[in-house]
Amino acid sequence: MTQTPDHASARPPVLPVLTVLVASVREGRFGPVVASWFAEQARTHGVFDVRVVDLADIELPLALPASSPKYAGDAYPRPAGMAPLTRALAEADAFAFVTPEYNHSFPASLKAAIDWHFTQWAAKPVAFVSYGGAVGGAHAALHLENVLTELHAVPLRDRLAFARYLTAWEDGLPLDPAAAPLAKDLLDRLGWWARTLRTGRETEPYPG
Repeated sequence: MTQTPDHASARPPVLPVLTVLVASVREGRFGPVVASWFAEQARTHGVFDVRVVDLADIELPLALPASSPKYAGDAYPRPAGMAPLTRALAEADAFAFVTPEYNHSFPASLKAAIDWHFTQWAAKPVAFVSYGGAVGGAHAALHLENVLTELHAVPLRDRLAFARYLTAWEDGLPLDPAAAPLAKDLLDRLGWWARTLRTGRETEPYPG
């Protein structure tokens, strides 16, 4: 007996969505340069459907509603201009935060974007791609790790950091030849977490 092919099972799996978040909104910022390079590394890597979200394009008030986004869910009263960000976070299976270090921490714009959301972060992996002075934004990444753990996200242990970025990049590319291999290693691990946690969320709702 001839069997009918199962076309549904023959379809290639949908790539996990990686949202690359440009954290800085400061005038003259370097973040878009780093984000563009990292997004291209991720596209070349081939594991992700890569999308870039720039917080400079998003309405991000600092004043928050009285209710918590954890409990309000989809009813949380966000500004209309924040809708593209909320949708991008909800659709993402993984995140890469491209962030500078301001006064030993991360930008207020990124904190606002985080605090306006809750369920959109839960049970999803986050990689840090930081840039700064002598330590390449390490303090920002450490602070983010603490914040995101509270939101039930999964910060990756390994990070990509660019020290003294003003002299370490040229024509939109890092001068360090180890940068691309390190990005690949980071994306390997981020891809594993993205696939594993997506399967978990699809199998059973996260109890967060």
